Amino acid sequence: MKIISAPDYAGMSRKAANLLSAQVILFPRSVLGLATGSTPLGVYQQLIEWYGKGDIDFSQVSSVNLDEYCGLPGSHPQSYRKYMEEHFFAHVNIDPAAAHLPDGMAPDLEEECRRYDGLIAALGGIDMQLLGLGHNGHIGFNEPGEDFNKTTHVVELESKTRQANARFFDSPDEVPRQAVTMGIKAIMQAKKILLVASGESKAEILYRAFFGPVYPAVPASILQLHPDVTVVADEAALQVIREREAL
Repeated sequence: MKIISAPDYAGMSRKAANLLSAQVILFPRSVLGLATGSTPLGVYQQLIEWYGKGDIDFSQVSSVNLDEYCGLPGSHPQSYRKYMEEHFFAHVNIDPAAAHLPDGMAPDLEEECRRYDGLIAALGGIDMQLLGLGHNGHIGFNEPGEDFNKTTHVVELESKTRQANARFFDSPDEVPRQAVTMGIKAIMQAKKILLVASGESKAEILYRAFFGPVYPAVPASILQLHPDVTVVADEAALQVIREREAL
């Protein structure tokens, strides 16, 4: 594991975008695993800026997103398809047919999970997976539990996760209770993993994820077993690690 520090959120976003852009420049046909949420927004904004300057070309890239809410069509303002369109896809030259998300509206969600795993396999796997980190240690929507869910699956969202996402909805009751999420197996099979973390509220869980025991109560702790993980975090998020590990 490599830890890259940045003074603040803007610096974290820029350093993480540097790693993603290097992947695409060196390997134009890369398969990128993409994440949603508030933390990656700055990464996408930086990539869009560099694309506008002609520094990076996404025309041969394929992407697979980590997750999608169940019951929200792609046109819904809070669907992750809409998030990706507004914050990234619509501003770069990625082929829309090559930008993949799970279908939370599929009539047979179990079959949709199998289809998504098959799609990732058919693409040759993920070259670089971008991850955020939930306050409870989830990656994607792989919530704390008794084991590590291996394949794409339907998950019941924890109340803490729903509360964290309620700010994006008109009412907490509108937050979906289920999501389709990429499994730990597909994430761990990515050739490279890039995790971004920002803010004091992530400091304790970041420490537990990378310096605590590997166990399903902190899903992100499994990343300790991956051979090529880079964590890019700002000083606030690294506070606990610095205090306890003399980083």
